[in-house]
Amino acid sequence: MAGDDSGAFQAGQSGLIVRVPEAEPVVRAWRDRLDPSARAGVPAHVTVLFPFLDESRIEDGACAAIGEVIGRHRPFEVRFERCGRFPGILYLVPEPDLPFRRLTEAIADRWPQTPPFGGQFDEIVPHLTIAQGQDDAVLEEAEADLRGRLPVTGRVSSVDLIIHDGTRWQQRASFALR
Repeated sequence: MAGDDSGAFQAGQSGLIVRVPEAEPVVRAWRDRLDPSARAGVPAHVTVLFPFLDESRIEDGACAAIGEVIGRHRPFEVRFERCGRFPGILYLVPEPDLPFRRLTEAIADRWPQTPPFGGQFDEIVPHLTIAQGQDDAVLEEAEADLRGRLPVTGRVSSVDLIIHDGTRWQQRASFALR
């Protein structure tokens, strides 16, 4: 999940993420240093949709609808073998990425007022952010270290709703893939 370069998030913002606990031992030190969302309490993850609904709009009915949409998707295995880059950003590439894209598309179709990344990008590129807002030398150092520590494999069986409380991100709910 990316905020602006300062990592500033607003209270009440929400996002839907897939936690990747298997990646934590490999990426945590780099993320803690180089990704503002990690310092704000977001675990290693692949974003399904950010920004999502404002917290004030997430009530029991919305949670039931999220669970229904997520529940149409099956659990799957994922593998991270290599790094990718956006300008100033280093990330791990999930393979396959199609199940992540399908989750994002399903949520965005149900809540069209919440396009992925606020509609900033034309294409959905699932990724696990390691560093953002960094220069190339820092990204190259992190990537060289990570290359020797990959692959990471995991199983995706749920999507978490997280809410920013003004200081940190907190998990609000978890929705099972079925």
